[in-house]
Amino acid sequence: MDRKLPAFTIPTGLAAVLGRLPQLPPTLVLVSALNLALDRVLPRDQLEPLTGRRLQVHVTDAGMSLRFVLGGNGFRPVFDRQPEDLRISATLRDFLALALREEDPDTLFFSRRLRMEGDTELGLLVKNTLDAVDWSAIAPAGRLATLRGG
Repeated sequence: MDRKLPAFTIPTGLAAVLGRLPQLPPTLVLVSALNLALDRVLPRDQLEPLTGRRLQVHVTDAGMSLRFVLGGNGFRPVFDRQPEDLRISATLRDFLALALREEDPDTLFFSRRLRMEGDTELGLLVKNTLDAVDWSAIAPAGRLATLRGG
């Protein structure tokens, strides 16, 4: 029996604290996961248009903005003040639902729960890549079941 993630949002007070914390630790977790997936489930040649482009994942209910770029050696955090080329925004619950394959990017996008701002061509590339990723190839099934509460 598959249980779905419950609906939740990060409380406003906690989000205010999280938004003030250094963004490096969660950004390092994100780029590490992306680098683990790179060449295994994220084909580097398909991601070529992302090379050198600044991306931002904005976790709206947590007040977190994770900025990174794809370079020759994989994904890495960026700390400059240059604007991002693409900003992807959603709640923590919706990002987790994407990773767990409970929701698809199109459903979240058309229900306005997943927003992409900036270069629309990059946004389409990222959306299609997210839709094609087999996350179970990265995380063992037991870990995904644990996240689902099963």
